[in-house]
Amino acid sequence: MELVTPAIGLVFWMLVTFSLLLFILKKFAWKPILTSMKEREETIEKSLQEAANARAEMQKLNQQNENLLAEARAERETILKEAREIKEKIVSEAKNAADEEAKRLISRANDEISRQKNAALDELKKEVAQFSLQIAQKLVEKELENNDAQKALIADQLTKLDKQQKATA
Repeated sequence: MELVTPAIGLVFWMLVTFSLLLFILKKFAWKPILTSMKEREETIEKSLQEAANARAEMQKLNQQNENLLAEARAERETILKEAREIKEKIVSEAKNAADEEAKRLISRANDEISRQKNAALDELKKEVAQFSLQIAQKLVEKELENNDAQKALIADQLTKLDKQQKATA
């Protein structure tokens, strides 16, 4: 057991050496170690606080970005709505202008048709007057001795005139 049990002299010198080491550490190393530990703790706390502040700032910036995006979407929808309304207005105005133009062209065509119809009627009246002159000329050329022949000729010419008027009308 002697090997396991230390001698008293050895224990004494171990205590003196340990006490001396403890005194030297307390005098020279303990305060700087504690100071550096405290500084390290403060640095870590400060870093954690800065990280928390940065995280809060990022959340604030993200919220602002989302708000800006929502405003941009709303503005885009408003612009699209206005563009649709303008498009519908332009299309409506174009349709109205086309309808007015069509009505104007139809009115002009009707006026032209009416004018041509009147010209045709005038032409027809001239032809009727010429036929009347021709009938009168033929009647005068025939001798006045035969009344029945004159009446038949007049009736025949009037029938032809009626047929011609019905055909042109």
